[in-house]
Amino acid sequence: MRKIVVLSMITLDGVMQGPGAPGEDPSGGFKHGGWVAPYDDEVYDEVVKKELQPADYLLGRKTYEIWAAYWPHHGEFWPGINEGMKYVLSKRLNQSDPMVAGWKNSEVVKGVADIKKIKEGNGRDIHVWGSSELVQLLLAHDLVDELRLKIHPLILGKGKKLFDNGSMPSAFTLTESIVTPTGVIIAAYMRAGKIGTGTVGERYELKDPTEG
Repeated sequence: MRKIVVLSMITLDGVMQGPGAPGEDPSGGFKHGGWVAPYDDEVYDEVVKKELQPADYLLGRKTYEIWAAYWPHHGEFWPGINEGMKYVLSKRLNQSDPMVAGWKNSEVVKGVADIKKIKEGNGRDIHVWGSSELVQLLLAHDLVDELRLKIHPLILGKGKKLFDNGSMPSAFTLTESIVTPTGVIIAAYMRAGKIGTGTVGERYELKDPTEG
């Protein structure tokens, strides 16, 4: 079985929209595109370089359209991006669409059943970049095996978010973390099963406050 790995740049309030450039995704009147730029440094770049190693990719339609217009002409900056399999979740696109047909190793998937079939097959890990609605769909169906988050020290107040109220309750284990010189927390979390509950302080022996 293949792992689905979500890689996301987010703010303290969970916004993930338009991190890379001002015009990347202005939908909904979003005016803060390019908010990642002030936090770039050598540590950050080294982490990103490792994340750009060859994989297969699962993308939402909007992210796919942005990528399909750019990466076929700039593959030297991302080794393997054009050779890797690209799955695009879309009810609008089809396999004969010029955008899909024009970017090699691209395939349209229509829903959760298709994603589960891909996940249950053999092959490389499947990376999900951007694609907020897709990520929320995956979380709602408990299909995310790993989260790799870059948590930036700012609040934007509005914009597309990584999590919403439809996520399946689930626990994750922190497997790796680092803080960059500009204050970005980079953390990797592996799926750990069901959440645990209890009462705060129940594992401590409660003492009579009148005793010393």
